[in-house]
Amino acid sequence: MATLTVNKSTAIKFVLLLGLVSLLADATYEGARSITGPYLAVLGASATAVGIVAGLGELIGYGLRLVSGVLSDRTGRYWAITLWGYALNLLAVPLLALAGRWEIAAALMITERVGKAIRTPARDAMLSHATQQTGRGWGFGLHEAMDQIGAMIGPLIVAAVLYGQGSYRGSFAVLLVPAALALGTLAIARLLYPRPRDLEISLPSLEPTGFTSRYWLYLAAVALVAAGYADFPLIAYHLEKVKIVAPATIPILYAMAMGVDAIAALVFGRLFDRTGIPILAGVALISCLFAPLVFLGGASLAWAGMAIWGIGMGAQESILRAAVAEMAPADRRGAAYGIFNTGYGLFWFLGSALMGVLYDAALPALVVFSVMMQLIAVPLFLAVGRARK
Repeated sequence: MATLTVNKSTAIKFVLLLGLVSLLADATYEGARSITGPYLAVLGASATAVGIVAGLGELIGYGLRLVSGVLSDRTGRYWAITLWGYALNLLAVPLLALAGRWEIAAALMITERVGKAIRTPARDAMLSHATQQTGRGWGFGLHEAMDQIGAMIGPLIVAAVLYGQGSYRGSFAVLLVPAALALGTLAIARLLYPRPRDLEISLPSLEPTGFTSRYWLYLAAVALVAAGYADFPLIAYHLEKVKIVAPATIPILYAMAMGVDAIAALVFGRLFDRTGIPILAGVALISCLFAPLVFLGGASLAWAGMAIWGIGMGAQESILRAAVAEMAPADRRGAAYGIFNTGYGLFWFLGSALMGVLYDAALPALVVFSVMMQLIAVPLFLAVGRARK
């Protein structure tokens, strides 16, 4: 087996390959997720069923990441777990075209989330080895930027098919193309980089005591940010209910936020490499402004709020992951990312549920909760930064 040449050029090619996989994968499942709700309705599902399926898929998906992360570390089979996860994640999407009942479609939607849960910790662990050469923040930021390009392309593909054919089944079937391209690119990456760990020089030693208190303090800060960050469906629900913008404008707002997300991932990734953890405190201070702008302002403020929301998402999906690589020994990266993703997903779910309750009770209470959660995270991020020094 050929030995990898360890340099920045080799590492950046690996990041770009995995970024291309994520771009094509996001085009597949984000395209599908843009129409799964109405598709279930067409197949006869109730609104309650749609909500339960969506929530259950996310909860199971995040919970399984802990199991997948630990398993990848114990077996060392990062590529095998990543390949199996992507296969489940992507092939479940075009199969939706064949679903004749909403129960079958729901099972495939949950299977897609399970596949993503299986592959994410192992993939991030492999990606972390290459980012030592490129810069942790820049490497994860570049990966996130490509990921979000796919998240914009997928719904546009689906919209084009619906406009031309008016068929949900046809839309899912077309998504077989990016799914197949993603799996093919992943297979090429496996052949070219059989041992991504070789890309990391001077591997830190494995400490038998496990993760440090700094890692757990960091997770506490991340949990606060996740709990206080309103999910887009709740934002879209608010915009539709109060008629701040036209219904057709809401997807455009989301696409704009995804574009800002991609740019923010690159910018904050580079800043993370220069300043480290404290940049996360700055991001929290900026992103806490989205809630009052989106939920309490008019149309112009809603656009500004969604741009800020996109900035926060770009940072969360890039430098939050980059920081984990700095705190976890190489042999425990899978578990570290599994714990991180599970905690993030759990508190996102709990926070989203609570904000839904607060929205019905008193809208200002939702805004206060969102802002306070992110502000409380600021001193924790600063404490994590000081612990590093």
